[in-house]
Amino acid sequence: MAIILTKGQKIDLTKGGAGLKHIMVGLGWDEAEQSGVGGFFGRLSRRTQDIDCDASAILCNDKGKFAGLVCYKNLQLNNGSIIHQGDNLTGAGEGDDEQIMVDLSKMSPAVDKVVFVVNIYEASNRKQHFGMIKNAFIRLVDIDKNSEICRYNLSDNYYGMEGLIVGEIYRYNGEWKFNAIGQPVKDASHIDDLTAMYK
Repeated sequence: MAIILTKGQKIDLTKGGAGLKHIMVGLGWDEAEQSGVGGFFGRLSRRTQDIDCDASAILCNDKGKFAGLVCYKNLQLNNGSIIHQGDNLTGAGEGDDEQIMVDLSKMSPAVDKVVFVVNIYEASNRKQHFGMIKNAFIRLVDIDKNSEICRYNLSDNYYGMEGLIVGEIYRYNGEWKFNAIGQPVKDASHIDDLTAMYK
């Protein structure tokens, strides 16, 4: 049974040599109903442009500094340790909206942390923010056992925020751990805005 995490909670992923190697990181969200007053009779009208959330993985070295990126523009690392399954432009449908596969056995020794982030593409120009998103979550699945390890549901108020640092896997004393973060970022219309935080 999966562990339900709260903000800031950390869990061991490989403690005791459990053999965990292949992880699917699933990120999901739904668009909340939005309406505004318009027309001569004050009718409610929905926004016409879909919200395009992009999930990415930012790699960091042992100093916490930028060491690589996997995103919709760069779907995988050359060594195959991280593979993005592709961009979902609307967030429609049940379950994961975007998935990132992580092979811990192939992870470069130079990588100490992988940060999973989500930002709204062109948020500033489209006047969109995470206050327009609901049911956001991150979950980790042991691919080899086909079992969900943990899930973190993001329930804070993210009004006015364009990006989220959702969670991270990181090395500690030779083991891999997961940290549920849920930190909002105000200006994050492009992935470069998020990677700049680690440079």
